[in-house]
Amino acid sequence: MGKWRDVTGKQMKKKFTRLVELQNTGAKDNGYKSQAEVWLTIDFDEINGVEKMCDKLWTELKPLYSELLTYVRNKLVDFYRDDITFPDDGSIPAHLLGNMWAQDFESIFDIVRPYDIQNENYDDVLKDQGYTPVKMFMKAQEFYMSLGLPRMTRKFRRKSIIVKPAGRKLVCHASAWDFFDDDDFRIKMCTNVTMDYFETIHHEMGHVQYFMAYENQPVVYRRGANGGFHEAIGDTIANAVRTPQHLCELIGVACPSPGVDTHEADMNYLMKKALLKVAFLPFGLLIDKYRWAVFRGTIKPEHYNSEWWKMRMEYQMISPPSPRGEEYFDPGAKYHVAASVPYVRYFFSFVVQFQFYEAMCKAAGHVHKPLHECDFFNSVEAGTILHDMMKLGGSKPWPEALEQMTGTRDISADSIIRYFQPLMDWMKIENKKTTDKQTKLKSKK
Repeated sequence: MGKWRDVTGKQMKKKFTRLVELQNTGAKDNGYKSQAEVWLTIDFDEINGVEKMCDKLWTELKPLYSELLTYVRNKLVDFYRDDITFPDDGSIPAHLLGNMWAQDFESIFDIVRPYDIQNENYDDVLKDQGYTPVKMFMKAQEFYMSLGLPRMTRKFRRKSIIVKPAGRKLVCHASAWDFFDDDDFRIKMCTNVTMDYFETIHHEMGHVQYFMAYENQPVVYRRGANGGFHEAIGDTIANAVRTPQHLCELIGVACPSPGVDTHEADMNYLMKKALLKVAFLPFGLLIDKYRWAVFRGTIKPEHYNSEWWKMRMEYQMISPPSPRGEEYFDPGAKYHVAASVPYVRYFFSFVVQFQFYEAMCKAAGHVHKPLHECDFFNSVEAGTILHDMMKLGGSKPWPEALEQMTGTRDISADSIIRYFQPLMDWMKIENKKTTDKQTKLKSKK
């Protein structure tokens, strides 16, 4: 982790400083105070309201994240025991979280899983049932079509790259493309037969469905209602696809597996999802919080690295594995910082996707049941409210598009909190048990 930062971020500190100067010059020449205001205007058509919304959402989400962080830290402390000394400030050293940027905790699920039960290995099941990249794409298309949404275009099927071509260099990071030319929409990715790739296919195909829905809008409106909406569409669908209920029907396995307690299976399912979705939230927010401050001059070049880790502590409670002085530029190790790509759109997408999901679940008649159990496969009603919102593109302000689909103009944390509430309640009990145990041990000493 440290080596990656040494050969990436450390090498670009001076270049990044110059880039900030040039971007701010361009912003001021166009009537903006700084590049921060440019980004906020491009993605959300407003400035102050978005920043206030960020703060409000984080205030609402922080209790859920804090319970998850406490639970994960307790598990890691127990796992490493005497091998690693954890900081007294309650943070988790970044290198223990299984991700290059410590932006999610999904890779350490085996360490922190609530229950040691046998969960279905869907990667093996897909391979055993003869799934190929092409079949995975066909199944994703089938899901969208079950909602009444259109089939992928002929050009999509002919021109997309879904496996890495032999003998060619290719950036394999999955992406979707609108060529603005007569039904020419494509996906480029190097697909492997795994459940993660299966989910990614649904995500990227969500971008394409959005492209197709607003294709007839004037070119200026052929975009998402805001940056977060485009990222959220495919994840909304993937939330349904990844439910055990849907996967059991899709690949024909018993759910839960014989002899497995349903509550225990639910907690494992929600925990694995929280390690990705909930753990990401503060990271998704702080990337741009940090850069807004850099653009506005409240974080100076001589404090780039110390302020970076200060913000990671404030929002994530994550600390560096070793001292990191100002000779380093650790935020530069993240692609979106090096490439100057706005990032708060991902924070919003991780929140609003659960609003979309809940709205589609209600349209599908999923009521009086836990939200995380909802699968709206085959619901034309759910697909209709999604398509009606998508075909607006950028022709209306995003609050109006959001209201049309969900009934509210505000991006709200209520749906994601509702989704993870069963896990939240369970973690509170487990965290209290750990605290009580530690208190007793201290009293004996």
